[in-house]
Amino acid sequence: MMPRLQPLARLAIALAALGAQPLAAQPTVPQGTEAAAQALGHFGISRNRLDLRILRAATPFYRVRVGGGRLRVEGSSPVAVVRGTYAYLNRLGLLSVSWEGVRAAPIPTLADYDGPRVESPFLNRFYLNTCTYGYTTPWWGWPRWDREIDWMAAHGVDMPLALEGQEYVWRALWREQGLDDATIGRSLSAAPFLPWQRMGNIEAYRAPLQPGWIEKKHALQIRILGRMHALGMKPILPAFAGYVPKAFAERHPEARIYRMRAWEGFHETYWLDPSDPLFAKLAARFMQLYTATYGPGDHYLADAFNEMVPPIADDGSDARSGSYGDATANKAAAQAAALPRDVRDRRLAAYGERLYRSITAAAPGATWVMQGWLFGADKHFWTPDAIAAFLSRVPDKGMLILDIGNDRYPGVWRDTAAFDGKPWVYGYVHNYGGSNPVYGDLQYYRDDIPAVVADPRHGQLSGFGLFPEGLHTNSVVYEEAYDLAWKNGEASLADWLTRYTRARYGKTTPALVAAWQDVAAGAYQTRYWTPRWWKDRAGAYLFFKRPALDGDSYPDAPGDPARLRRGIEGLLKQAPALRASPLFGTDLVDFTRHYASVRLDGALRRAITAYKAGDVAAGDKAVAQVRALALAIDHMIGAQPESLGSWIADARAYADTPEEAKAYMEDAKAQVTLWGGDGNLADYASKAWQGMYADFYLPRWTLFLDRLRAATIAGKPLDEAATRQAIIGWERQWVADDALHRQARPKDAIGDARALMQALDRP
Repeated sequence: MMPRLQPLARLAIALAALGAQPLAAQPTVPQGTEAAAQALGHFGISRNRLDLRILRAATPFYRVRVGGGRLRVEGSSPVAVVRGTYAYLNRLGLLSVSWEGVRAAPIPTLADYDGPRVESPFLNRFYLNTCTYGYTTPWWGWPRWDREIDWMAAHGVDMPLALEGQEYVWRALWREQGLDDATIGRSLSAAPFLPWQRMGNIEAYRAPLQPGWIEKKHALQIRILGRMHALGMKPILPAFAGYVPKAFAERHPEARIYRMRAWEGFHETYWLDPSDPLFAKLAARFMQLYTATYGPGDHYLADAFNEMVPPIADDGSDARSGSYGDATANKAAAQAAALPRDVRDRRLAAYGERLYRSITAAAPGATWVMQGWLFGADKHFWTPDAIAAFLSRVPDKGMLILDIGNDRYPGVWRDTAAFDGKPWVYGYVHNYGGSNPVYGDLQYYRDDIPAVVADPRHGQLSGFGLFPEGLHTNSVVYEEAYDLAWKNGEASLADWLTRYTRARYGKTTPALVAAWQDVAAGAYQTRYWTPRWWKDRAGAYLFFKRPALDGDSYPDAPGDPARLRRGIEGLLKQAPALRASPLFGTDLVDFTRHYASVRLDGALRRAITAYKAGDVAAGDKAVAQVRALALAIDHMIGAQPESLGSWIADARAYADTPEEAKAYMEDAKAQVTLWGGDGNLADYASKAWQGMYADFYLPRWTLFLDRLRAATIAGKPLDEAATRQAIIGWERQWVADDALHRQARPKDAIGDARALMQALDRP
C-alpha cells in the first residue's frame, strides 16, 4: 500500500494528474491526540483540561480517569478517546451531541475518578447509507460536514461511508474514454439523485450536473478525508461496480454491456459484464484516478446489484424484465430462477470474484465492501444458495458485508450461516428517504444488539452500524444504539432515559422520565414505519401521500396514540421548568407534530368517507379540520431546525449563477415531492417540515377534495384518472415555481404545541 497522503499532498497529485485548476490551500489537520482534542474543543472542552493517550489494542477501548480536575483519557484510537470523554461527560449530564444541537454545560471542578476499561464488542462501528448523500447531504459544505464528523467521533463511529467528490473522478475517467464534458454533464443526474446513478439505477435524471457542484464536492472530500484520517477513522470509499454511461455503451458495441431494467419507471441503465476485458481496465483506472485525487484507502464500496437483478441469461434479457423487491411482483427473479441452477451459480460466482479482483488489482490488500440490503429485500432471487454462490470465490478476509436491514428484514445472516464465513456488519437502516415520522424501537435495540453479540452462530461478526437513508430525525434512536455498541446502556430503559434527559436538557425529574416513558411506549416501539409504503404509494402519513379515492381505507398508524398523548401532556407539565432548554422545545414540538399529523389523517379519512357517502356537510366539517390542523402544525414547526425554506436556501447557496440557483432549487423541491420516474417514488422522501404542510400537502389535498365535493354535489362519480393527472400537473408546476418558502419561526412554539393539543379536543 502507498503511504497515506496528507490533504495538500493528495491535492498536488490530483492537480498534476488531472490538470485541474489550483484550489485554495487547506490547512493540514492535527493528528492523533491533537485531532481528538480538536473535536472535543468543538464541544467547548478546553485542551488545558485534557490529558489524552492513544494506545494500541486488539479490542477497541477507552478508559477515563480524573485527577486534579483534569480528564485523563486513554483509548485505542482518537475516536475511542473522543467517545470515552463524551460518554463520561454525558453520564454526568454535562454534554449532549445531536443533530438538533450540542448542549455543553460548563465543566465544574471534577472529583477524582478512576473509571473502568470500557470495550466495544465490535471491532468497528459503521455509519451512513449510500442514499444519505442524496436525501441529506447534497448541499452540505465543510462547516456542516465538520460538525457531522464531530458527531461521529462522539458516538464512536470509525468506519463511515465517505462518498462525496466522486463525480470529479468519474468525469476524469470518462474524459479519458473519449467523452466530452457536455456529454458527461448530460449523463450525470442532478445532485440529490446521484446516489442512484452511482448504484446503476438511473442515469441523467434532471441533468446536467453543474461543473461548479463537482468542483465544490471535490475540494470538500479532500477536507473530509483529511479529518477522518486524523481521527483514526477508516472511511469506505467508492469503487467501480460496472455501470457505464449510455454514450459509452453506444461507442463500444463490441463490449459485453447489458441493458438493465427500467428502475421505478426511469429509462434503462447499462452494466458492463466483469468478464469483459474493458471492466478490469475501467475499474483499475477509476481506482488509480481516485487514489491520485484523494489518496489510497483500505475499504472500497461496490454495489453492482442494488435493486437490480443480476443478468444470468447470456443475452441479459432476464435483467430487464419485471420489477424488483417487495413493492411489486419480481418477474425478473422468477425468470432467472427458471434457469438451471448450475448456470446461475457459475455466473454469480464469476461476478463476485471479478468484482473483488477489480478492486484488489489496483489496491492490493484492500477490502471489497458491499451493502447486503438486496439479500433481504429480494429473497425471491437471493436465496441462501444464490448468496453462497456469489460469495464463493471471494477470499473471506477480502470482503465485508454490511447487513444493514435487520429492523426490516431480520435473520438474513442466520439463513446464510453468517454469510458463509465472510466478515460482516450488523445494523439497521431505521430511516427511509429522510422521511420523519416519530418512530424507532428503543427496547428492541436493547434486546437485539446484545443477543447478536452473544449468538454463537454470528461467525465473523466484525462491526455494528446504523445506515439511515436520511438524517436529522429521531436522534434518541441513534444515541441509544451507539451507546449499546459501547456497552454504555443502563440496565433499564427508564435508567437510560434518566441519563439521556439530564444530558440533553440539563436537568431531569422522575415526572420528566415518566413522560418520556409514555412517549417511548406510544411511539418508540415501532421498528419500521409500515404506512410509509401503502398500496404502492409512498409518504409518511396519509396527508403526505398523493391523494386518491381509497384514502378512507388507510390504516391506523403504528404505536399507541393514547400513550403518546399522555407523554406529550406530561412533557407540557414540565415545560415551565425546561422552557430555557432549546432541545426540550425541539422534542416537544416534534412529538406534538407527529401526534397531530396522525389525527389529521383521521380527519382526512372522515372527509373522504363523508363525500363518498353523499354527506356534504360532514365532509365540509372534516375538511375544515384538515385545513386548521395543517396550518397550525405548519406554523408550530417553524421552530424546528429544518424546513422547506432552509432546504431550498441551502440548495441555492451552492449555486454560482442565477441559472444554477434556479436549477438547484427545482432539484431540491423535486427530491422531497415528485422524486422522479413513472413508478412509485413520489413522496418517498416526504418531509414533516414547515412549508410542506401549508404549501404543498394542503393545496394538493384541497385540489382533490374540491373535485370530490363537486362530484358529490353533482351526483356523479369522481373522475379519478383526470384528477390524478391534474394533481401530477400541479405538482410539476409547484416544483418549477420560484417561490422560496422562507422559514417563519413562531414566537412561542411550546405555547403553540399546548394550544394545538387543546384544539384536538374540540369537536
